Amino acid sequence: MDGLSRLEYRGYDSAGIAITGVEDSDGGPAGSLTVVKAVGKLTNLRAALAELEAAGGVPDSRSAIGHTRWATHGHPTVENAHPHVSMDGRLALVHNGIIENADALRTQLRAEGYEFTSETDTEVVVHLLDRAFHDPDLISWEGPLDGLEGGELARGWALVAAMITVVARLEGTFTLLALSQEVPGLIVAARRSSPLVVGRGEGENFLGSDAMAFAAHTTDAIEVGQDQIVAVTADSVTIMDREGSVLEPHHFNVDFARDRATKDGWPTFMEKEIHEQPRAIADTIADRLDSEGRLALDEVRIPESLLRGADKMIIVACGTAAYAGLVARYAIEHWCRIPVEVELAHEFRYRDPVVTEKTLVVAISQSGETMDTIMAIRHAREQGAKVIAIVNTPGSTISRESDAVLLTHAGPEIAVASTKAFTAQIAATYILGLYLAQVRGNKYVDEVQDYLEKLEKIPEKVQWVLDRAETVRQTARTMTDVDSVIYLGRHVGYPVALEGALKLKELCYIHAEGFAAGELKHGPIALIDEGQPVIVVVPTPRRPELHNKVVSNIQEVRARGARTIVVAEEGDTSVDEFADVVFRVPATPTLYMPLLSVIPLQLFACELAAAKGNDVDQPRNLAKSVTVE
Repeated sequence: MDGLSRLEYRGYDSAGIAITGVEDSDGGPAGSLTVVKAVGKLTNLRAALAELEAAGGVPDSRSAIGHTRWATHGHPTVENAHPHVSMDGRLALVHNGIIENADALRTQLRAEGYEFTSETDTEVVVHLLDRAFHDPDLISWEGPLDGLEGGELARGWALVAAMITVVARLEGTFTLLALSQEVPGLIVAARRSSPLVVGRGEGENFLGSDAMAFAAHTTDAIEVGQDQIVAVTADSVTIMDREGSVLEPHHFNVDFARDRATKDGWPTFMEKEIHEQPRAIADTIADRLDSEGRLALDEVRIPESLLRGADKMIIVACGTAAYAGLVARYAIEHWCRIPVEVELAHEFRYRDPVVTEKTLVVAISQSGETMDTIMAIRHAREQGAKVIAIVNTPGSTISRESDAVLLTHAGPEIAVASTKAFTAQIAATYILGLYLAQVRGNKYVDEVQDYLEKLEKIPEKVQWVLDRAETVRQTARTMTDVDSVIYLGRHVGYPVALEGALKLKELCYIHAEGFAAGELKHGPIALIDEGQPVIVVVPTPRRPELHNKVVSNIQEVRARGARTIVVAEEGDTSVDEFADVVFRVPATPTLYMPLLSVIPLQLFACELAAAKGNDVDQPRNLAKSVTVE
């Protein structure tokens, strides 16, 4: 249950667990299967378990599986909640992903007499698995599974064989975990294009869609590759390919500090993560120089000649990560003089993009498991492009399938609405841009170091903004009855406006839209009427060609009755007479300004959501990591 609570950010429409009970008997291990499910947050499942335990219904157990669900097939109901069980109630399964041929398989199973009690695609899989598990003609595998002997070992390998047989029939994306009361000491799992990682302990082992689930128990993790099967007992982890051949496990260290997945005294995870941004940015840019004083990435398997010869960069990402990519475009084009496109990953491969061997694709994803982004980089690699991953999760699918990796050292981000991952991603793209400028000869080593020195001052400036946030909070608390907010920005302030609007939509459930300030007179100004809140991100006055135009935009909306809330540099008094409220940030170079100007917008959305009584960490209908297309 503690592991599930650390994964609740992935989905929380419903939750459930299946527990195999153990009873000693002369004929060997005899088991039972107990399934408990509840709709809504995990607290409801805890309450149901507590009630069952009080009645003596929770057995001594050697293994259990659980799942927090984000509804794809069927409404959030107890019937649709995972785990799903076989018709005889002896085998249970949880599933993350989507089975694309579920309808055809369901029709076949119904013709064979199988009955369905849910609307889910997952129930199709559990019936297929149960049928294969008890098929006398099933080809089985043999070998040691530590902790299993005799009949239990034989049935364990039968469950492995059944899983191999079933996944060969499935189309789509999935992670599957199954257990049976016939083999109470075994969990069998499989993955295809959906996250799964194993935690290796002493006398205990773990499986999770995120290593954070078991980070409190072990830091030794094992990658599970595409179309691999895993058999896990308390004493062994056996990884096989789709043919059943045993593979050598690939270990990696989980470097998330345990206390970073707790609220640590903050009222919400989001509030905590907003205040962790100075450290997240500092950790992301730290220790990037090699012994010769040159910038280096975490992993690079791309010849420098290819980086020098690249003629275009395409950044693929979704949501907040895409806005980090929009910020990056300004910096990378300026430093490297290479054209940069920013593509929504879910649109990328469907529009027949122009990608060649000279294209450099950059994938940005907090989890490294965003399915749309995974499919985008696979398409890019098929066209011959090289892929650089910017991810927050070592060992994730995107990091494994890319040619180079740049890690954002933000630590686990639990709140669904991204904050510290966003600023860490921006910082990482700056590192990437300077690295490419260095490799391609656009910047000398001393120029790169000068940019780095200025970047290293950003964390303390972010802290400055956080320490002076009371004006932001007070303003947010006065706006609980507002039903629409407009955000304006120019140059690097435009992606910040988009991100600010997204945060308000995610957390406060009100209409918000970000516009490039220059577009105002081309249509959006028609939305302005008396009292309309407009939040404006103002460029530094040291760029007067940008600054003066945005000040004019403020005057234009103010003249039409807007309530103007302005994010401006400390000392920029030119905005005072046209702003109802000013959120101040320290002076900083233009390209680095998004790392500061976004902070008040994050705090504003967080405070307004709390004042409205919304769930700040888990907004309705949203999941942290979108692992299906």
